[in-house]
Amino acid sequence: MGLSWQQGPLGRGPVGRFLTPEPLPERLLYAEPLRRRMRVRFGGEWIADSEDVWLLHEPGRYPVAYFPVTDVEPGVLRAEDRVTQHAELGETAWFTVAAGGESTARAAWQYAAPPAYADVLAGRVAFAWRAMEAFYEEDERIVGHAADPYHRIDIRQTSRHLVVRDGEQVVADSTRPLVLYESGFAPRWYVPREDVDETALTPVEGQTFCPYKGLAGYYDIGEHRGAAWSYVDAWPEVGRVSGMVSFEADEVEVYLDGVRQHLAPGQTVVPHGVDRGLDPDELLATAATRSRPGP
Repeated sequence: MGLSWQQGPLGRGPVGRFLTPEPLPERLLYAEPLRRRMRVRFGGEWIADSEDVWLLHEPGRYPVAYFPVTDVEPGVLRAEDRVTQHAELGETAWFTVAAGGESTARAAWQYAAPPAYADVLAGRVAFAWRAMEAFYEEDERIVGHAADPYHRIDIRQTSRHLVVRDGEQVVADSTRPLVLYESGFAPRWYVPREDVDETALTPVEGQTFCPYKGLAGYYDIGEHRGAAWSYVDAWPEVGRVSGMVSFEADEVEVYLDGVRQHLAPGQTVVPHGVDRGLDPDELLATAATRSRPGP
């Protein structure tokens, strides 16, 4: 979650509320300077390179990076006949992106004449994330979407007693779980493998990807599908939960200090697809690179 995604304050179902005497508009847009160098790669070439990128936050969407047209390589953007209308920002012109012998239609867009209150987006263009080969901050690939500065993860050690049951079977019993707090989400509890009866876990095919934690693998527990998951090689930023197991409270019985846990309202996670040309092996390699100390 971030500023406008999932249960963020500008999202469609915020977990909190603004303490104002008058209700806010149903849709609030927020733009801010990224203050990081961002580059875009397509067709094996660098097509955009800028230190003047702005992020646009819209309800229900990941943040989108907008580059000055002057920081895009000449000839990359080919205007299309397609024009759409944005509810707040007006006429939207679309472009085919072409470079390195490749081209993709509807891969970039620009607000032709944004209103005065949105003039920071004038003369800027956004690239469809999955249509591009890759996005980078400096020399490091950024996966999933532009980094949301309002997304935060904190991990804390605790001695609270966590027990997971599938009927009469004890699947996990631990007094040393980690609790992961993620912006806008209810706490998630991660249990060391040594405190889990792994005979109760049946690995299943398929993985999901979190831009902030990495690749997650899933397990069935008895008749409960996808009732547990693990980030076997989590991003270094959340490396403390690598290999640990978390359990879905609406699939199996999860007790914390004797109190039955339940899935918090609105906490259904929307899986994020993997970027174009990015396979699980490359994600793991990316994680290894990020954990390697610099020169």
